[in-house]
Amino acid sequence: MAPILENRAIDLNGASAAFRSTWSSPSNYAFTILLLVGGDVVSMALAQLAGGRLTPVAFSFGWVSYATNAINSAVGENKLMRPADTPCTVINVDNKQSRGNGSWILGRVMRDFEYWMGRPVRDKVGEVKKSKFEFDKDQAQKHGKDPSAVEYPAHAGLVVSFWKFDPGKKDQLRKPGRDLLFWSGIAITIIQLGVAAIPFGVYGNWGVFLVTAAGIILCFITGFWKQWGREKWACRQLPAGKKRTFIMTRGNGAQHAIVIEGDGFGLNLEDLCTGFDNLDEPAIPVSTRFAMIILGVLWVALLITSSALTDQSWFLIAVGLIGMLQNIFVAAWSRTPDAFGLPLKFQAVIGSPKVFTAITESEKAYPKVGRALVGIFFPGGIYPKEEEELAAIEAEAKAKKSSEKAAADNGVKDANIGLH
Repeated sequence: MAPILENRAIDLNGASAAFRSTWSSPSNYAFTILLLVGGDVVSMALAQLAGGRLTPVAFSFGWVSYATNAINSAVGENKLMRPADTPCTVINVDNKQSRGNGSWILGRVMRDFEYWMGRPVRDKVGEVKKSKFEFDKDQAQKHGKDPSAVEYPAHAGLVVSFWKFDPGKKDQLRKPGRDLLFWSGIAITIIQLGVAAIPFGVYGNWGVFLVTAAGIILCFITGFWKQWGREKWACRQLPAGKKRTFIMTRGNGAQHAIVIEGDGFGLNLEDLCTGFDNLDEPAIPVSTRFAMIILGVLWVALLITSSALTDQSWFLIAVGLIGMLQNIFVAAWSRTPDAFGLPLKFQAVIGSPKVFTAITESEKAYPKVGRALVGIFFPGGIYPKEEEELAAIEAEAKAKKSSEKAAADNGVKDANIGLH
């Protein structure tokens, strides 16, 4: 027998009144709950800006979550920096050894390459894609197909760009850049203090300003430690008089290969790509570990303190929301290598719709580079005819180097004879 539904009065005002009350004056627990959201974003923002004494990552939702995770990283994993979030391969041109990247800054340099590569490289990419497009249309026409149906390629061939550590920017090596991302943190911090001061000046409620100011101080203290810089640039510096060349690429099938040369100046990228967390005995001072524990406790104390604020909660939520937007911006936005402490100067660019042609042209212009690229872009090896072509280019470069050395030695001998 079906249940008999009794007539019940529906209260339309109860729920709407509750919703109106909540949105007009949010519960004091709303902000405390939001403080636990977005710890990963805070971690990425810190990885972007850390390395100097001033790390302007704004106070936002997620800091308490990050602080508790940071205790585990500092004490249990012996590190503060995040690992790389963009996979790529780093090749030492001299010994042809390749390594997977574990460095945050190298991963971001690779990820943001199309942002900072410059017009010469951009034009070369367009030229290579256009050449591939014309070739595909010709092939379609030869096979009796409609050339207009051929789509413009999103990827074509290989573009190899050549860069050099810029000795004119020695003061920027291993130092975080002060770009838009950096100054956004300063500007947002000032805005947050202004928003938090409104309930203080209008209603006499100084609690919102106190929590905001305390949170900002804890944010800046977290990014203050030198350990950030040690981990961010965990590598040797190239010694004076020594020349090293490295290649960065996403791997087989990638559009770009970035060749970076250091001639007595720069960083050992083979070291850097290893990543601080892959070292046998990563050194993190005991003082830093204790500092992260104390900061974690203080963040929890701030979380508890903020739960006592029952009036003008919207101002505190606005402060956290503004800071969160800055954190997201910093974590996601593209940067130049200079901003990561890697001052680079453009040298040249080579590209072709055919990968092997780009490799041979690179070998002609920069000996050893083409050979180093073969192992990445042709992991199964190249055809015998291609091997002969590449070997001939290598032999020519070797002969040229020998003749130049012999000429230099003869010049020294003639100079010594002239002195006698």
